[in-house]
Formats: sequence, structure tokens, C-alpha cells
Amino acid sequence: MEERIVAADPVADPIAYQQELLVMLGDRDPVAVLAATPQAVQEQTAGLPAELLGRRPEPEEWSIVELLGHMWDAEVVYSFRTRSVLTQDAPGLPGYDQATWVRLPRPPFTELLAAFTGLRNANVALARSIPAAAWERAGLHPQRGMLSIRLMTREVAGHDLAHTRQLEQTVAAVRR
Repeated sequence: MEERIVAADPVADPIAYQQELLVMLGDRDPVAVLAATPQAVQEQTAGLPAELLGRRPEPEEWSIVELLGHMWDAEVVYSFRTRSVLTQDAPGLPGYDQATWVRLPRPPFTELLAAFTGLRNANVALARSIPAAAWERAGLHPQRGMLSIRLMTREVAGHDLAHTRQLEQTVAAVRR
């Protein structure tokens, strides 16, 4: 497996991790990145047998299924946080432990990809309809402080870019 795509640990150093994701996104339109991710995952995994989808490239690295499961988890959290901020004044935003969530039971890969795609499409439709002023609405995250919808969306888009790059590396590694 290649070098880590994001060096900072999301739990031990959440601010540095967030900054790395934002740098990865750069000037790209975050909503366009979000909209393109499901197709990118589909293209990178098309035709892979279940055995390869579940194979870890290294003992401590996620398999393709686990990686998609993590992306699903992040999408669920983003969806909840965004809706909370849109409908409440400065709500508390829950954190989550990605290491324990990734071990939760999952449907088969194709169903998980369809679920991810459906939720992502709903979230992209929501993002495209958010009024300009509402992008600055924010909630309080226990480790990252106040997060606006704009910042959360940019962070998730950077997260997508990091994990689609990781997916590319993982697919190459399990095919060897």
C-alpha cells in the first residue's frame, strides 16, 4: 500500500486533519466533487469480485467494502449535521468513532453503493437548494469548534477526494 494520503490523525489531531482535507479540495467546487464521487466509486470497483472487494491490502488497511462503509458513515453524519444546522440555532454536532463504526454490519457491496449513491444524491440536491446566507449557519462540534455548512461541505468533499484516491490505491493493491 502507498503512503497515507492524509497524514494527520482525525481523532488525535482533528484540526490538522480538517486542514489537510481542505487543502486537498483546494479551489474545486465542493458540491460538484460530492456529486461526482458515487460514479467514481462505481467506475473504480466495476467488475471486481466479492473476494477482492473484501480483501485488505495490508492487515491494518481497510478493504474496499470497509472503505465504502466508512464513506457511507461519513455521509450519514454529514447528512444529519447539515440538517441539524439548517433547522436549529447553533446545535451541538455529534462526533463519531470511525474505527468502531466501520465494524458495524453492512449490506452487500452493491447494495451499500446504491444506498451511498441515494443518500449522496439527496444531500447534493439539498446543498444545491441552500440559500446563500444559510451556508454560514453553524453548529458546535466537540473537537473542531463551530462548523458552518460551508466548512462541513468543503471538508466532506476533501474527504471524498482522499478516499477515492485511497480506493484507487486499494483496488491496485488487491488486484496484484
